[in-house]
Amino acid sequence: MPVPDSGALVAEPDGVLGVAGELRVGQVEQKRIAGLIIGKESMSAVTLALLGAGLRGQSYARHAVAAGTGRVIAIAEPDPYRREAAAAEFGVSPDQVYADWTDLAAAGRLADAVIVATQDQMHTEPAVRMADLGYHILLEKPMATSEDDAIRIADAAQRNKIMLAVCHVLRYTPYTQTLKRLLDEKRIGRLVNVQHLEPVGWWHHAHSFVRGHWRRQDTSAPMLLSKSCHDIDWLIHLFGQTPAKVSSFGNLTHFKASERPPGAADRCVDCPLEPTCPYSAKRLYLDCLADPGRHFWPLSAITKNRTEDGVLEALRTGPYGRCVYACDNDVVDHQVVNMEFPDGTTCSFTMSAFTPMEHRHTRLLGTHGYIDGDGHTLRLVDFLTGEEENVDTNAGAGPSAGDGHGGGDEALTEAFLAAVSTGDPTLLSTDAAESLASHRVVWAAERARTTNTIVHLDERAPR
Repeated sequence: MPVPDSGALVAEPDGVLGVAGELRVGQVEQKRIAGLIIGKESMSAVTLALLGAGLRGQSYARHAVAAGTGRVIAIAEPDPYRREAAAAEFGVSPDQVYADWTDLAAAGRLADAVIVATQDQMHTEPAVRMADLGYHILLEKPMATSEDDAIRIADAAQRNKIMLAVCHVLRYTPYTQTLKRLLDEKRIGRLVNVQHLEPVGWWHHAHSFVRGHWRRQDTSAPMLLSKSCHDIDWLIHLFGQTPAKVSSFGNLTHFKASERPPGAADRCVDCPLEPTCPYSAKRLYLDCLADPGRHFWPLSAITKNRTEDGVLEALRTGPYGRCVYACDNDVVDHQVVNMEFPDGTTCSFTMSAFTPMEHRHTRLLGTHGYIDGDGHTLRLVDFLTGEEENVDTNAGAGPSAGDGHGGGDEALTEAFLAAVSTGDPTLLSTDAAESLASHRVVWAAERARTTNTIVHLDERAPR
């Protein structure tokens, strides 16, 4: 089937695009495309295939449709409930709904672009195959779970001359856009050191990384890759360079059998200690029932039945009802990464489960000033005058995947659609090579942690 003409670029009042010559906070380099912007009604939506209709795939697809600049015309999803629900939501013809991504690929190129949102260890083959078919690709992070596989993906993108955008959503938030502008304007002089915290959140860690899909390295990836490749990429973006060497330390300290309280049951529904446990699955998921904002995430991950009986049954029989001290998880629950850049500047990153779930906290130390950021507001101190300035970045959305990562999910999706529509890859903050470079820092840091060494970035892991 021929690929429809994706048309011209669209004006999006609250999204990626703006009036010609204007650059508003949270937008992506509109000035590069001045003169091309026209009304939404005159644009044919970019057609999309969706590989993986889970929480992340649905989010990107919904943002694309809501923006009016994307249209889902084909779906591949192995879970029959999610497959049917996504097909109904996006109005996809039954003959373009597949249980396996390989069947969709066998049909040839059906759309302008593809969202690859399969499980972490299932990114490589779909990404390479779709690139070979000529699809532009929006690829959920991490790029791949091994360096060799990430290289295969990057090579496929380059070989086929397609645009590949890994979902480094933090780059696209209004908060990041404002912070990067302040750094580029030298408001704090030369950036010398950054201290950055990713507060995963006690209940989020228990949900995703103790009971959930990302709890084990052999079925997903190391925690630093599956959760924090966001942050490593973001820090590289702020410094404008990749580090020369890294060290890292971290362990699984709390969520293990040796920390299990006496008398704890294997499941929260049977546990006499459940009322006093901060990681109670009953409390977490039953409380979600009264909050429609948490129905999509995290509740839909554990059950499709949004009733008390449905939740309790899922907790009795499924993985999300297990005691956090009686699971088969092995990923770390806290980790630090130290980076030194070629010019001698430094950065320290901490990821921890033992926090509230909130926006990242970052301190940026420059030669002429200091910035303290909390994901919403940037406090800037000028060393010359001693004056302080609070910059509100209009980051209204929350930090979680369910909240859209502070507006990053929406802005990334719209930037990708604009890039595909216009054929202009400069509308994207990264390409395949840049994403590969930041992922290599993650693998180097993990190698440093597991070998108790300092790793130089010109070193590759032993084959």
